[in-house]
Amino acid sequence: MSKAIVATASLAGCFGCHMSILDIDDKILQLIELVEFNKSPIDDIKEFTKMCDVGLIEGGCCNSENIENLINFRKNCKILISVGECAIMGGLPALRNGIPIKECLDEAYLGGPTTGICNPDKIMPNDEELPMILDKVYPCHEIVKIDYFLPGCPPRAELIWEALTALLTGKEMNLPYEVIKFD
Repeated sequence: MSKAIVATASLAGCFGCHMSILDIDDKILQLIELVEFNKSPIDDIKEFTKMCDVGLIEGGCCNSENIENLINFRKNCKILISVGECAIMGGLPALRNGIPIKECLDEAYLGGPTTGICNPDKIMPNDEELPMILDKVYPCHEIVKIDYFLPGCPPRAELIWEALTALLTGKEMNLPYEVIKFD
């Protein structure tokens, strides 16, 4: 039996969802029997080398580079899963959504409490190689079609394991309340 091809990426997030993937502990050995990672920080492959069966995306889209990466994932993954609150709703990065971009940049580079030390010349970054900051942080489903959503901040390792193995083995996803949320 050939292994399923899985890709992962982190956009505007904290990488906590990838840590949850690693938190499946010794089940990682079972996962390696089922999948081959393609473009992923897990195996440090930077570009897609083949079409992937499943893509796991964590983080929302806060700049043009995030949008490009997400669109590229959609093109290269048969199934695309938003993993975690940042990918699903924008998460903590979306706290800036109610503040104009100019105000955010002014605070970060010109008038913040450490700008006198870290940026005494009050230089605003302006290089064409820097990704363009978007007007707000967008959840992934507002940019591309998303097939599944795994909630949590980060999602529990067991949720990722159950969902991924169900998809890969063709079994019905049986996710009891305790796996998805805990009180």
